[in-house]
Amino acid sequence: MDRWIWHGSQEQSQAPARPPARTARSSCTRRPSSRTHSGGATTSLSCAIATPQLASQFPPTRGTAPPRSSAALRSLPRSPGTRISLPSTSTDICDERLKRSISDDACFLQINDRYGIEQEYTLLQKDTNWPLGWPIGGFPGPQGPYYCGIGAEKSFGRDIVDAHYKACLYAGINISGINGEVMPGQWEFQVGPSVGISSGDQVWVARYILERITEIAGVVVTFDPKPIPGDWNGAGAHTNYSTESMRKEGGYEVIKAAIEKLKLRHKEHIAAYGEGNERRLTGRHETADINTFSWGVANRGASVRVGRETEQNGKGYFEDRRPASNMDPYVVTSMIAETTIVWKP
Repeated sequence: MDRWIWHGSQEQSQAPARPPARTARSSCTRRPSSRTHSGGATTSLSCAIATPQLASQFPPTRGTAPPRSSAALRSLPRSPGTRISLPSTSTDICDERLKRSISDDACFLQINDRYGIEQEYTLLQKDTNWPLGWPIGGFPGPQGPYYCGIGAEKSFGRDIVDAHYKACLYAGINISGINGEVMPGQWEFQVGPSVGISSGDQVWVARYILERITEIAGVVVTFDPKPIPGDWNGAGAHTNYSTESMRKEGGYEVIKAAIEKLKLRHKEHIAAYGEGNERRLTGRHETADINTFSWGVANRGASVRVGRETEQNGKGYFEDRRPASNMDPYVVTSMIAETTIVWKP
């Protein structure tokens, strides 16, 4: 099996060092412009929202047409020098819009929304589509010792998982960690924190790398949210989320207000959170019932979980535990942002 284990080049035979923390930054400057939008003179608002690593990889994007919707704005590359033309009616347009509950798309540029996605998946034996490590036609011992477990009798496929982790580091993915999951043969990797739409980019590429590595290994990877029916955990893509205001003093109240908005749009989110999720969200196996929204502190059985540390500090982030493992990360992250930032009940 040594033939497929990722080693890197001779100069990088050791796993690359963990990339430094990626601190997002936002800076804006205004320049006079002859371009017009909505019939009036404009100034050019040049905003840079990027990590230090990304800043060196992407050249400035210039002359971008002004977006007319939140979807259009969020699809823009968040690279240094992205230029958005805005009406010159206020010297601090985003600050004004923020005070008025975010009524302008341009304010996404100063929200600094961050995501950390926990991608679960299951490794299957190619010829039987039965989980890796399980006896053919049979079942392993009950769940319990496999979560974050070690040892040949509890951990199945670690060589694949480690190869994927190293390959993601080499590719520049902001992968944060890996762990064995509750069901044997099931694993998880975490991507983030990532800013805005880049979260979807990173998860998508990390999935591609995983597919390639399992292909070489002769193993099948599935993102089905409930690959094995019965008394076995499903697979999700828990999405951790925060905005600038949630991470500042008083942010806990902002978090609670955002969760209340998510409650009011529960059905719309469930419809967009992945196929087959009804088989996973049963109210058992660390899930909430698909038809009922709930939230709590340190509660794994809730739709949305707030960490104990966030409650104690009065600021931080929360975790939406509803997305299925096969969810579209672009859809989920943009929908969370739209509901919590833009949507008005």
